[in-house]
Amino acid sequence: MIELENVAYSYGGGELLSDISLKLAAGSFHFLTGPSGAGKTTLMKLCYGALLPTAGQIRVFGTDVRELDRDGIALMRRRVGVVHQDCQFLDHLPVADNIALPLAVSGRDTDAGGEDLSDLMTWVGLTDRARALPDELSGGERQRAALARAVIMSPDVVLADEPTGNVDWEMSQRLLRLLIELNRMGKTVLVATHDLSLIRATKAHVQARVLRIANRRIQLAGADL
Repeated sequence: MIELENVAYSYGGGELLSDISLKLAAGSFHFLTGPSGAGKTTLMKLCYGALLPTAGQIRVFGTDVRELDRDGIALMRRRVGVVHQDCQFLDHLPVADNIALPLAVSGRDTDAGGEDLSDLMTWVGLTDRARALPDELSGGERQRAALARAVIMSPDVVLADEPTGNVDWEMSQRLLRLLIELNRMGKTVLVATHDLSLIRATKAHVQARVLRIANRRIQLAGADL
């Protein structure tokens, strides 16, 4: 699905990531952890072509991201759903319309996708909030809406950057259960988080590989996590 080979990324004259080799296989579940500023968000962006490596090679669905033109990048991103750390919505649109935005942007018939949208709203528990505006949502509702928007195009890969950073423990577990469900449906999932307790709790329900960024490199976290 996504392969990084000896990847490095420099920013502002300094190297943030170095010699990163990683493979996200189809149907796998990964956690990415590490201290703030270690490069978790940067690695996520490299995985879906928002950033290009300063060294090494990244292949997404078998194609080197450097070989993709603008249209190729856009098509690739339809297969990768991203839940951003700071989820942004169009404030003047109700939550259902915000979730459906990727359909409109891709040129799909949003009316034809109405049933899928309804099912998705039910899945994330937001049916009764469909017409609410973004600033009327709680933190947990915003994160569930962001997840719904990320998966409305039925992507093969879901990348979630600190999806539980602004919610309580109960909502964190609920969000992770949704991600586990996606994985059981065959989606490849990568979750960046600094919450080790959440990782431990989740590993009881899914076979997950835990990766840690330290000293600009990826390490496989062991049983001492």
